[in-house]
Amino acid sequence: MAKLDETLQMLKELTDANGVPGNEREPRDVMKKHIESLSDEIMYDNLGSLIAVKKGNAEGPKIMVAGHLDEIGFMVTRIDDKGFLYFQTVGGWWEQVMLAQRVNVMTRNGNIMGVIGSKPPHILPAEQRKKSVDKKDMFIDIGASSKEEAMEWGIKPGDSVVPVCEFTVMNNEKMLMAKAWDNRIGCAIAIEVLRKLKGENHPNTVYGVGTVQEEVGLRGATTATNMIKPDIGFAVDVGIAGDTPGVSDKDAQSKMGKGPQIIMYDASMVGHKGLRDFVTDTADENNIPYQFDSIAGGGTDSGKIHLTANGVPALSITIATRYIHTHAAILHRDDFENAVNLIVEVIKKLDADKVKEIIFN
Repeated sequence: MAKLDETLQMLKELTDANGVPGNEREPRDVMKKHIESLSDEIMYDNLGSLIAVKKGNAEGPKIMVAGHLDEIGFMVTRIDDKGFLYFQTVGGWWEQVMLAQRVNVMTRNGNIMGVIGSKPPHILPAEQRKKSVDKKDMFIDIGASSKEEAMEWGIKPGDSVVPVCEFTVMNNEKMLMAKAWDNRIGCAIAIEVLRKLKGENHPNTVYGVGTVQEEVGLRGATTATNMIKPDIGFAVDVGIAGDTPGVSDKDAQSKMGKGPQIIMYDASMVGHKGLRDFVTDTADENNIPYQFDSIAGGGTDSGKIHLTANGVPALSITIATRYIHTHAAILHRDDFENAVNLIVEVIKKLDADKVKEIIFN
């Protein structure tokens, strides 16, 4: 693997950290490590979302830039007499990508490696072999010989289970593979936005946020936004890359390396038109590439941000990513850097008058 620069090292630490919904301590600690020195204050809501506050040079608008800390994973629900673990998915999983994948069971005594298993196809009826295995028929094999042995190792119902995939810089060094890009890349964007704003002249108070429990219902976005009460909100997340074999522009039109995605609508919201126009105008002025997209079958934290109090103009800015909601996803470093640059330029142009103009545009 290529030698990691400071940014890649941060991305490695964020994605290698384990944190399913309801148990985001590891990625939260990593985010705090990288964002604390860039902030005036670190706060937390009562669900565990991290809120880093960076004040500008005046009492201007509150701008929220939120990525979510949690990743999809599993939870142990029971241990059978032979020591196999049964589990509940936490977040959205597709059965086809789960079998024979390595996982870490997070116990109080440390992580225990396992693999997701099922009945072998060799003993299934011919018709059943053609079908995907239902999640309820899968289990996790940790190599234990009995329920008692598994419990002696510290495993209990309720333990979190996370995918295993080490951060990897690919041969094309712009291409980065890891678990949990959804959504540690959003957390990284929030960190880098605060880093790039250091020393910049603007009147706004910027909130770099790592929300919790997005994958199970945008829950941390609800509590964090209630705490912040922002004037403008950005959710930064992953989107769908449409540049793999078999995917047409009709299915998904964004391409990796062509700029961040400006989400026009998703299942949880319609992007605020005034804010969307302001963001794309700013991108055009600064020659920052971007792509329009929509997500009919999913949502982001913007879905809760925009409904806070009497309403918050909000927009989702996402990174085209291959193989999201699997063990190993891939994204393009240029898209990450252009998303950061775009949000920074937007914040530099915002003030109270501009926010009023956006709201009523």
